[in-house]
Amino acid sequence: MARTSLRLILCAFLLALAQSGLAQTRMPQLKYTDRTLANGLRVLTAPDPSSPTVAIQVWYHVGSKDDPPNRSGFAHLFEHIMFKSTKNMKSEMMDRLTEDVGGFNNAFTADDVTVYFEVVPSNYLETLIWAEADRLSGLNVDDMNFKSERDVVKEEFRQGVLAPPYGRFEYLLQQKSFLEHPYKRPTIGSIEDLDAASLKDVQEFHTTYYRPDNATLVVVGDFDPAQLDKWVDKYFGPIAKPARPLPRVQVKEPPRKSEIRLTEYGRNDLPAVGLTYLTPRQADADSDALRVADAILSAGESSRLYNSLVYNQQLAVEVNSSAETREDVSLFVLIAVLSEGKKVEDVEKSLLAEIKKLQDTPVSAAELEKAKNQMITNSLRSRETSNGKALALGEAAVLLGDPARVNTDLDRLQAVTAADVQRVMKKYFTDTNRLVLYYLPEAMKSAKEGQ
Repeated sequence: MARTSLRLILCAFLLALAQSGLAQTRMPQLKYTDRTLANGLRVLTAPDPSSPTVAIQVWYHVGSKDDPPNRSGFAHLFEHIMFKSTKNMKSEMMDRLTEDVGGFNNAFTADDVTVYFEVVPSNYLETLIWAEADRLSGLNVDDMNFKSERDVVKEEFRQGVLAPPYGRFEYLLQQKSFLEHPYKRPTIGSIEDLDAASLKDVQEFHTTYYRPDNATLVVVGDFDPAQLDKWVDKYFGPIAKPARPLPRVQVKEPPRKSEIRLTEYGRNDLPAVGLTYLTPRQADADSDALRVADAILSAGESSRLYNSLVYNQQLAVEVNSSAETREDVSLFVLIAVLSEGKKVEDVEKSLLAEIKKLQDTPVSAAELEKAKNQMITNSLRSRETSNGKALALGEAAVLLGDPARVNTDLDRLQAVTAADVQRVMKKYFTDTNRLVLYYLPEAMKSAKEGQ
């Protein structure tokens, strides 16, 4: 099927979505197979001949929450080391195997997973299956690779956290929002922890988590299923499953019993205020309604927060919310950067007022439908590509615990009602479940101390 035909189908689907109403629309299904090798590697595959390309992803069930104590940044560090040399490949060889044939590759680290992905012309599929198996079983975790990539990660910390005016603010919001759970260690890590790490520490982390029974291989695109199974068995099958058990985080974040209020100072010119609320894990049924509430609050310039704080009251130059879903316990975040001359107390009151409106009055049918249409459209557009389909399938399998949810979650989203949104706002957005962080310019600290 031609690429243009796929776009026409999507456009027709979205038109039907708008005309017939969300509840009457059935979402397209992704047909996949699910099997597990003897060594524990899970393999999810979905043929799609619409384009002569194929997406290959390997999801390792290890993220920053699994970093050892006082060694934050290890999961992120390994995202970098995995692109270095192996027994059979030189450093950066993955770039040559993908970019030199017209494809691409990349990776990302999150709180719960580290994911590596490539998209290449389908006739290079075997090569990439071999390459992914090779860096799983034959990565060179040596002193040279460790130190060079540690320096890269430290520079990313400087650029992403220290250099931007609000980089440290966002870092602190996550760090201060969790008291016990290792989610309090942001994924980027810290320079101090990275400097304290030894090669032995890094090798132990690799041995513990980079193993076939902690990995999920996802392949979507133009391939022959029988041939792919043979290649997977040939290259991944011989990799041994370690005898040692896989450690899993058992720590539970305790419920907040009272509001937490903090003030920090930074190099920002304009003050900022952040609110966070603990919310349930991503797989929980309430996550759908929380995501819809997030869209209502801050999706675009017609959203409630923008209209109220930026356009009408002119209290803030920037305002945003985010339903940050995680595998264990999630976080709902609201952030506002103040307009010049405004007070953080007034901005906080306005943020809380918008929350109270959602608690007191059900959203209109039009506003609810608009929010859900935006979210469903974004999901469908991301699934136009094989890589997007693979991401959705991997997320369902690894983070939600059930690959079948790739075919049901959009229906669940459609089913969210105004009453659901109001219910979760009342349930989680309480005074005792709130953290408030004021992030003020250093000059205000100096002025306060001088009084």
